[in-house]
Amino acid sequence: MSKIYVLDTNVLLQDPYSIFSFAQNEVIIPAVVLEEVDSKKRYMDEVGRNAREISRLIDKLRHKGKLHEKIPLDNGGILRVELNHKSFHRLQEVFVEHTNDNRILAVSLNLLNEEKSKEQGKEVILVSKDVLVRVKADALGIQAEDFLSDRVVERDDQTYSGYKEIYVNSEVLNKFFEKQELQTIELVNHSFCPHQFVIMKDLYRSSVSALGKVDATGKKVKPLLFDSDPVWGIRPRNVQQKMAMELLLAKDIQLVTLIGKAGTGKTLLTLAAGLMQTEDLKNYIKLFIARPIVPVGKDIGYLPGEKEEKLKPWMQPIYDNLEYLFNTKKQGELEKILAGIGSIHVEALTYIRGRSLPEQFIIIDEAQNLTKHEVKTILTRVGEGSKIILLGDPHQIDHPYLDEFTNGLTYVVEKFKHQGISGHVRLEKGERSTLAQLAADLL
Repeated sequence: MSKIYVLDTNVLLQDPYSIFSFAQNEVIIPAVVLEEVDSKKRYMDEVGRNAREISRLIDKLRHKGKLHEKIPLDNGGILRVELNHKSFHRLQEVFVEHTNDNRILAVSLNLLNEEKSKEQGKEVILVSKDVLVRVKADALGIQAEDFLSDRVVERDDQTYSGYKEIYVNSEVLNKFFEKQELQTIELVNHSFCPHQFVIMKDLYRSSVSALGKVDATGKKVKPLLFDSDPVWGIRPRNVQQKMAMELLLAKDIQLVTLIGKAGTGKTLLTLAAGLMQTEDLKNYIKLFIARPIVPVGKDIGYLPGEKEEKLKPWMQPIYDNLEYLFNTKKQGELEKILAGIGSIHVEALTYIRGRSLPEQFIIIDEAQNLTKHEVKTILTRVGEGSKIILLGDPHQIDHPYLDEFTNGLTYVVEKFKHQGISGHVRLEKGERSTLAQLAADLL
């Protein structure tokens, strides 16, 4: 028997095409949801874009019939805008306030009671990204679910780490040390992605191990090329940092994604690799650094001054790392160095649309705050001869409509893991300080 799904506003603002995600069932959009979507249309961000997209989509469906009646969808389902079930009579004893959330709950509850009165009534399910709305629904006896079809992975342990630890016979290790390569088919019962790292340990001698990287074809495992010399004074401190540096310095890998907690060295390693390849090796004509402007906590509001002065508070984490790499001691010294070099550009992602970025080493910091659409916009700006690095921690998201499974960074990691031009590593160990590591683990 088909079901009735009532959609909360945040579902449509997260994914305008979510109405097609419920197979051959009935999808209900309460009238208050349309009001909320309408109030977001003028926003100049991803929420506004999605509000405008769902508005256009519903307008196209309007030509198939009246919205308050059943409109057929291409996937066999039915869409209806609900106008007649907004009464607060059954809800007012529990939730008195006439808020938009409560109006959506009222629609769901009244539909549920109507279906219960029928001989073969349908199951009514409220779909919301808002945890408290789902809690309220449970209190009222309404079945509630999170919207999960936009998730790239279902659980944290399913995310791609970029490396694999396996146990092999000593003969396999000896062959790897002697021949400096292995065929992946020799590592029985294991499958690999291109540029995935392999930590091979001896089955019987725990002290013997080898670190290799699968090539772009996925058929061979070879030793790391960049494993010893420091890069702009930075030397990798753990095995995952070695893997990250390998990807950052590899000319044939055009897309690198690095995920890790605060203090794992993502930004510092990437800036060091970018400076070396831009300033020393001249592989790229420019080092382009950007991050999304998403505040942590209360927004600081409008800032005075020119564009550079306005951006300085948002970009300060980047400047902190550059000060460390350039070993600056005095105030204003870094600005003079950057002005003298001229090839290092620090920007906000606000200004990237419409640009083309050829022959550049591009660093996108805090990429976990990007939506799927935004990350697509950024990657399609990458020109010929460029390399782009996306950095972030999916567990530290400040965007109101994203989580660790739906953000743009996780999306790119999972979609590109089988591509020969990309590489990924999840950094595990914090190297900033003992306190920073404890804070990342405990808090």
